[in-house]
Amino acid sequence: QVHVVESGGGLVQSGGSLRLSCAASGRTFSSYAMGWFRQAPGQEREFVATFTQTSTTYYGNSVKGRFTISRDNAKNTVYLQMNSLKPEDTAAYYCAVGRPFYPLSWDDYAYWGQGTQVTVSS
Repeated sequence: QVHVVESGGGLVQSGGSLRLSCAASGRTFSSYAMGWFRQAPGQEREFVATFTQTSTTYYGNSVKGRFTISRDNAKNTVYLQMNSLKPEDTAAYYCAVGRPFYPLSWDDYAYWGQGTQVTVSS
């Protein structure tokens, strides 16, 4: 059985930084993409970043240059370093694991965590 668990969310001031972690278990995930999506209240789920099984990274336009995704296959873990945070980054952040045909499409991912809340105060 696959489990996906996020950690690292919290409250931070505008301009600050946070690092999210996502650990997957239940199988070996080196042949899977691992990524992040976020959803704010009343908003649609938004692609943030992903690290594919071919070590290609993609970023959403709103986070390019501020967020960095990295991965440790030995630990089945993906990280999201978030710098220069803005109030509009406030959302629940979800880790997604899968073999997406379209890496930026949330419904192409098979496994999801419960989410971790990130709140950026102005």
